[in-house]
Amino acid sequence: MNNFRCYAAEFIGTFLLVFAGPGAVVIDEVSGGGVTSLGIGLSFGLAVMVAIYAVGHLSGAHINPAVTLAFALTRHFPWAAVPGYVLAQLAGARAASAAHLILFGDAVRFGATVPSGSPLQAFGLELILTLLLMFVVAAVATDVRAVGQSAAIAIGGYVALAATFAGPIAGASMNPARSFGPALIGGVWAHHWVYWAGPAIGAVLGALLYGYVRLAHPPEIREIKRARTERLS
Repeated sequence: MNNFRCYAAEFIGTFLLVFAGPGAVVIDEVSGGGVTSLGIGLSFGLAVMVAIYAVGHLSGAHINPAVTLAFALTRHFPWAAVPGYVLAQLAGARAASAAHLILFGDAVRFGATVPSGSPLQAFGLELILTLLLMFVVAAVATDVRAVGQSAAIAIGGYVALAATFAGPIAGASMNPARSFGPALIGGVWAHHWVYWAGPAIGAVLGALLYGYVRLAHPPEIREIKRARTERLS
């Protein structure tokens, strides 16, 4: 029963993200630019931040199949729960896009992620953006030395940053569920593989990279002074 409650939390968190993030894109289109590119980026970041505060203590607030996969591969999450989490995330994204369809009709398609350049360029951007996202997520979610209360701000801030500067080129999805909902409801599947392969590979690499550097410790000031003294003597 507890797992089903976690799945429900992931459903709600992902619904919030997709309803607010791609929803900002849809409303910007139907309002003639009323949200603006900066507003869209902030909407994504704030949606992620709010979702983490709302359900992070319940399910971990993965709200992203790529994050769930990366956590499982790095042994921070049980494989048995992966299918339920991913299905809940995809269902939440689908439900949010269905709500957009009811509210805004065919404009739902504007919330879909489609490369404006080449698919390979978009794939590269999605991979790198998600790698950095997962590095931040792993830092604040798996390392007790990080400031836990700042996790939502750090992750949401990064998502807002990425969506603001990279959104016009690749969509800055970094999340297969975020791309799946609008694609399914809006019928926009052009180069959709980019938004699964890029985030999945990037998230795994980001988690592995943090797993490597997490063993580092900042040098003590006295050790720096001692080394400097030894060099001068």
